[in-house]
Amino acid sequence: MIKFLGIDLGWRTGASGLCCLQWESDRLQILNLDRKEAIADILAWIDKFAPKKTSAIIAVDAPTIIPNTTGMRVPDKLAHKYFGRYHAGCYPANLNRPFAERTVAFGISLESKGFAHAPTIQPQKLDRYQIEVYPHPAIVNLFQLDRILKYKKGKLADRKKELIKLHRYIIKVLPTKEPALEINELIAEFPPIQNMASLKAYEDKLDSVICAYVAAHWWYWGEEKNLVMGDRSTGYIVVPCSDKA
Repeated sequence: MIKFLGIDLGWRTGASGLCCLQWESDRLQILNLDRKEAIADILAWIDKFAPKKTSAIIAVDAPTIIPNTTGMRVPDKLAHKYFGRYHAGCYPANLNRPFAERTVAFGISLESKGFAHAPTIQPQKLDRYQIEVYPHPAIVNLFQLDRILKYKKGKLADRKKELIKLHRYIIKVLPTKEPALEINELIAEFPPIQNMASLKAYEDKLDSVICAYVAAHWWYWGEEKNLVMGDRSTGYIVVPCSDKA
């Protein structure tokens, strides 16, 4: 048995979306979908769902390795190269950015808990790993889209419409993938959303589901069906490959 933890980390402040999947009976089961603000609370959540000696992969949507003091990391440049045409280029990270101390420290905290960085992996080997992921290109490839779903910016009605699309893709498409996600009461229904705060809260949770699924996809297939942009020295981002020919 292995668990997959998705963390849509708040880069500077604010809450982080959290999802825990478990691989059991050849299916991915959603054990928990949550949102925490303080780093200490996120780490406590990790300890609850992936205590010591538990095999798990943690997928973090944040730059946890930043070797460069200025400019862009290698994975950031590659994200623009491969996914810019989908509007899925990522935000550039360097050590002078205001978020850098927090995101790098988070990766180090995970290493202290035994989660080693895994820009390469032996598929389906049980161990404790962490990877950096990025939901936008993952969503484009997993659901074979022509552009990202634009639920991050704009008016409430427009963002809600795009977030509903993401929810539908998750519950309709991920159960047909390999590995397959089992839909349960934690995600089956789209919740009432009437303001930006409730939209942001559910956005964080759905992003964390994508993060956790990418962790599972990486463990299940390794480099056969995943793209790794960068490496341990430069920083890296793991993205599932598209099923398109």
